Amino acid sequence: MAPEEEAALAALDTEALARDAAAAVRVPSVTGAERRVLELLAARAGELGLEADLHAHDLAALRAAPGHPGEEAPREELWGLTATLPGSGPRIAINGHVDVVGPGTEPWSHGPWSGELAGGRLYGRGAVDMKGAVVAALHALAAVKAAGATSPTVVLQAVSSEEDGGLGTFAELERDAAFDAALLPEPTGFAVVCAQAGALTFKGVVRGRSAHAAARLEGCSALDRYVRVHAALAAHEAAVNADVAHPLMRSLPLPYPLLVGRITGGTWSSQVPDRIEFEGRLGVPVGAGLGEARAALQAAVDAALDDGEPPCVLTWEGGAFASGETPRDHPWVAAVREAVAAERGSAPVVGVPYGADMRLFTARGIPAVMVGTPGIELAHAVDEHVELSELTAVARMIVRLVLRSA
Repeated sequence: MAPEEEAALAALDTEALARDAAAAVRVPSVTGAERRVLELLAARAGELGLEADLHAHDLAALRAAPGHPGEEAPREELWGLTATLPGSGPRIAINGHVDVVGPGTEPWSHGPWSGELAGGRLYGRGAVDMKGAVVAALHALAAVKAAGATSPTVVLQAVSSEEDGGLGTFAELERDAAFDAALLPEPTGFAVVCAQAGALTFKGVVRGRSAHAAARLEGCSALDRYVRVHAALAAHEAAVNADVAHPLMRSLPLPYPLLVGRITGGTWSSQVPDRIEFEGRLGVPVGAGLGEARAALQAAVDAALDDGEPPCVLTWEGGAFASGETPRDHPWVAAVREAVAAERGSAPVVGVPYGADMRLFTARGIPAVMVGTPGIELAHAVDEHVELSELTAVARMIVRLVLRSA
């Protein structure tokens, strides 16, 4: 191990990392209300000797910009934070989001905003997805600075609005996209993610004709019509996943899921329902355009309702996650794998079936990968938690990557 790397790893303050991650979790930051936790992190970044820049973005300008990624959560402001480690040579972005989903309705063993440190774990919403990793990155850069090591310029972007489409990262890249590479420490089980599926949300209304239940043949049940749509959606999912071309996505059990997550309709048990509303999420194949994916799903719905009754025109609202990919033989992938393997012993390369901010970098030609702790199954779940040793491993991995990129 190079002396500078050894010194930087020795300078990593794991106890402070745990305390700061717990403090971040204790500040609720459900999507749309991220400012307080960013203020906390900005203050801590300054104390650690990094160049902290807490800033408000121009929402109106972003919403009018080409490529606006969509939004689902209501918001009146959008804040971002950059913490910069100055250096020379390449410029690297480390990107992580501080917005979280709500705690849900089921009770937690430890409160969702407790930031409880117990049994070598950090508990609370955002522990694994992904305030813990943002703080780990912050301390990694602080350790490099404390060691006085030669490094590239590294900009930690702590962003809002990832959960509902990626507006925070989009805003940061509108502000500054002069990066040679990017790392997103999302929870991946220390696998290096080089390909991510896209995801689109859709809504539809299936119409029918009302009638008394005793004379239901005089009406047209919107529910019966929706059943045909539901079957068509299942068939569409099967077709999209039947012959997956991308080698990293092909190995997944279901690379491109299609789900209807909400259905409402009907007003009375003795009345033929004349309206069914449904909402869902469509997986987008790596390399496929969003327009292409929307058109294919609409065609499936049109074919299912070719019965002379009113059509169902899908609407597309909320976040629009395109797919993203960095070639697995790219030098940046090799550099990340080397750093991960040095810390963990191995560094498999994988694809994932979910949307993420990685694609906002690759869309601009910036090679980007995701790698972080285990625990994706705990994200958005009750009793979300992360092993403190794994947060330390993320920080150490980043130290290695930064110094080997100089």
